[in-house]
Amino acid sequence: MMSGFSQLLGAVALPTFMTEHDTIQTAAPPDNGLTAQPTPAEAHVAEPAAGVSPASPAPANDGNRPPRENRGPRREGRGGGAGRSANGKPQGRKPAGDGARRPAPPQHPVLAQLATLYPTLFGAKPLPLKRGILQDLLAAQPEVLTKDGLKEALALYTRSTRYLTTMASGQARHDLAGNPVEAVAPEHQHHALLEVFKRRHARTGEDVRAELYNRMLLAAESSGMAPADYALRVRNKDDAANAILDDAVAELTTRVARDQALLQAFEASGKTVNDFAGMYGLHPIEAAATLNRARARAEAAQAAAEAAALASENNSAATSTDISDAQAPADDTAAA
Repeated sequence: MMSGFSQLLGAVALPTFMTEHDTIQTAAPPDNGLTAQPTPAEAHVAEPAAGVSPASPAPANDGNRPPRENRGPRREGRGGGAGRSANGKPQGRKPAGDGARRPAPPQHPVLAQLATLYPTLFGAKPLPLKRGILQDLLAAQPEVLTKDGLKEALALYTRSTRYLTTMASGQARHDLAGNPVEAVAPEHQHHALLEVFKRRHARTGEDVRAELYNRMLLAAESSGMAPADYALRVRNKDDAANAILDDAVAELTTRVARDQALLQAFEASGKTVNDFAGMYGLHPIEAAATLNRARARAEAAQAAAEAAALASENNSAATSTDISDAQAPADDTAAA
């Protein structure tokens, strides 16, 4: 079903806009040859004293020394080296860089300002930005922001994995007040979804094709568009990604046909939802959800058809007016 996506993930080069400002991705510290190595346990075992056999038993407590349990904690080896673990075995020195995380790169100063001014949009959980947000920001903060600095900051921000993940989620675009104002276009959500999964595979090496397929299927279904129309709108030049898209759209087409057939059968039956669900071996909640989904698709398709017809009529009327206006001067000249 999704064999071609290995080419997408294996051959694709990450975009050049993955900069140090993309704070989502982290990497292990580089091995620069300076990392301290564990000290062998034998280095911390004292040499036996002269005249004492290594196999000789420990001298008995003569009463002058306190019992072992009353003494202070056992000191580690010289130089802060190995101690002993809970099972009593010697431990080597922990490498200096083991487990350490590379510090986060510095944030772009304009993005830091935006996070302070508009924490809802640019805070820990970002929201998709409305189109034209640059002009809105310049108009709202003329004394704080400059056009060049803002353009650079927004370019970094909107290409970061954190922001693309938000775009791929299907949330609406928001204005400066944090209000949803418009839906994210299907092709923009699809592009963000592909980019997020490409970067995730490059970072972790895991096979993400199955999860990407499910996310594509969900995005196509949530769009409310006919499956074929959705595929045409979001398709790009990546053959491997398109193969997964085709599989998801085929599955959605089957679901849509099944739901529509169930809705037609229900409307013809004259039964209640509960009785109808019992006839088809469905749970009443599942049956109701399927019927509602089929109705919503039918209403959306009808609304889209009506909008297309109205647009066609308006275009025809505008064309007729243009032709009449173009002919009017000639008629006046002929009459003169």
